[in-house]
Amino acid sequence: MKESPLFVRTHDFLLWLLPQMQKFPRVYRFTLSEHIQQQGMAFQDSIVWAGKSTGEERHTWLKKADVILEQLRFWMRFSHDLELINIGQYEHAARMVVEMGRLLGAWIKQA
Repeated sequence: MKESPLFVRTHDFLLWLLPQMQKFPRVYRFTLSEHIQQQGMAFQDSIVWAGKSTGEERHTWLKKADVILEQLRFWMRFSHDLELINIGQYEHAARMVVEMGRLLGAWIKQA
Protein backbone atom coordinates (compact mmCIF):
# COMPACT_ATOMS: atom_id res chain seq x y z
CA MET A 1 0.00 0.00 0.00
CA LYS A 2 2.59 2.58 1.02
CA GLU A 3 4.55 2.09 -2.21
CA SER A 4 1.49 2.85 -4.32
CA PRO A 5 2.08 5.78 -6.68
CA LEU A 6 -0.71 7.75 -4.98
CA PHE A 7 1.02 7.50 -1.62
CA VAL A 8 4.34 8.48 -3.14
CA ARG A 9 2.84 11.47 -5.01
CA THR A 10 0.96 12.59 -1.90
CA HIS A 11 4.13 12.36 0.17
CA ASP A 12 6.01 14.41 -2.44
CA PHE A 13 3.20 16.97 -2.54
CA LEU A 14 3.21 17.40 1.25
CA LEU A 15 7.00 17.74 1.28
CA TRP A 16 6.65 20.58 -1.22
CA LEU A 17 3.49 22.12 0.27
CA LEU A 18 4.41 22.55 3.91
CA PRO A 19 7.49 24.76 3.37
CA GLN A 20 5.53 26.85 0.84
CA MET A 21 2.82 27.53 3.41
CA GLN A 22 5.39 28.78 5.92
CA LYS A 23 6.27 31.54 3.45
CA PHE A 24 2.79 33.05 3.60
CA PRO A 25 2.59 36.49 5.20
CA ARG A 26 1.83 36.38 8.90
CA VAL A 27 -1.72 37.64 8.37
CA TYR A 28 -2.52 34.49 6.32
CA ARG A 29 -0.22 31.99 8.00
CA PHE A 30 -2.61 31.05 10.79
CA THR A 31 -5.74 31.04 8.68
CA LEU A 32 -5.38 30.15 5.01
CA SER A 33 -1.98 28.50 5.29
CA GLU A 34 -3.09 26.42 8.27
CA HIS A 35 -6.25 25.36 6.44
CA ILE A 36 -4.36 24.30 3.31
CA GLN A 37 -1.88 22.31 5.39
CA GLN A 38 -4.73 20.58 7.22
CA GLN A 39 -6.42 19.75 3.92
CA GLY A 40 -3.22 18.21 2.59
CA MET A 41 -2.78 16.11 5.70
CA ALA A 42 -6.47 15.16 5.74
CA PHE A 43 -6.08 13.87 2.18
CA GLN A 44 -3.13 11.74 3.29
CA ASP A 45 -5.13 10.45 6.26
CA SER A 46 -8.10 9.58 4.05
CA ILE A 47 -6.09 7.52 1.59
CA VAL A 48 -4.36 5.69 4.45
CA TRP A 49 -7.77 4.87 5.94
CA ALA A 50 -8.97 3.74 2.51
CA GLY A 51 -5.92 1.53 2.14
CA LYS A 52 -6.64 -0.12 5.46
CA SER A 53 -10.37 -0.54 4.81
CA THR A 54 -12.43 -2.83 2.62
CA GLY A 55 -15.76 -2.75 0.82
CA GLU A 56 -18.13 0.13 1.42
CA GLU A 57 -15.90 1.64 4.09
CA ARG A 58 -13.05 1.88 1.57
CA HIS A 59 -15.35 3.53 -0.95
CA THR A 60 -16.46 6.06 1.69
CA TRP A 61 -12.85 7.00 2.49
CA LEU A 62 -11.98 7.30 -1.20
CA LYS A 63 -14.92 9.62 -1.83
CA LYS A 64 -13.91 11.68 1.19
CA ALA A 65 -10.37 11.92 -0.21
CA ASP A 66 -11.83 13.06 -3.54
CA VAL A 67 -13.77 15.87 -1.87
CA ILE A 68 -10.73 16.96 0.15
CA LEU A 69 -8.61 17.04 -2.99
CA GLU A 70 -11.19 19.25 -4.72
CA GLN A 71 -11.17 21.61 -1.74
CA LEU A 72 -7.39 21.67 -1.84
CA ARG A 73 -7.52 22.66 -5.52
CA PHE A 74 -9.79 25.56 -4.66
CA TRP A 75 -7.64 26.84 -1.79
CA MET A 76 -4.47 26.66 -3.87
CA ARG A 77 -6.17 28.67 -6.62
CA PHE A 78 -7.41 31.13 -4.00
CA SER A 79 -3.84 31.50 -2.69
CA HIS A 80 -2.69 32.33 -6.19
CA ASP A 81 -5.52 34.83 -6.64
CA LEU A 82 -4.36 36.56 -3.45
CA GLU A 83 -0.80 36.52 -4.85
CA LEU A 84 0.45 34.41 -1.95
CA ILE A 85 1.99 31.94 -4.38
CA ASN A 86 3.36 32.84 -7.78
CA ILE A 87 2.28 31.35 -11.11
CA GLY A 88 5.14 28.85 -11.13
CA GLN A 89 4.26 27.56 -7.68
CA TYR A 90 0.59 27.40 -8.62
CA GLU A 91 1.32 25.47 -11.81
CA HIS A 92 3.57 23.06 -9.93
CA ALA A 93 0.90 22.48 -7.28
CA ALA A 94 -1.79 22.07 -9.92
CA ARG A 95 0.25 19.44 -11.79
CA MET A 96 0.82 17.51 -8.58
CA VAL A 97 -2.84 17.70 -7.54
CA VAL A 98 -4.01 16.63 -11.00
CA GLU A 99 -1.70 13.61 -10.85
CA MET A 100 -2.96 12.71 -7.39
CA GLY A 101 -6.53 13.07 -8.65
CA ARG A 102 -5.85 10.82 -11.62
CA LEU A 103 -4.38 8.14 -9.36
CA LEU A 104 -7.23 8.51 -6.88
CA GLY A 105 -9.80 8.25 -9.68
CA ALA A 106 -8.21 5.02 -10.89
CA TRP A 107 -8.38 3.62 -7.36
CA ILE A 108 -12.05 4.64 -7.03
CA LYS A 109 -12.88 2.89 -10.31
CA GLN A 110 -10.99 -0.21 -9.18
CA ALA A 111 -12.82 -0.26 -5.83
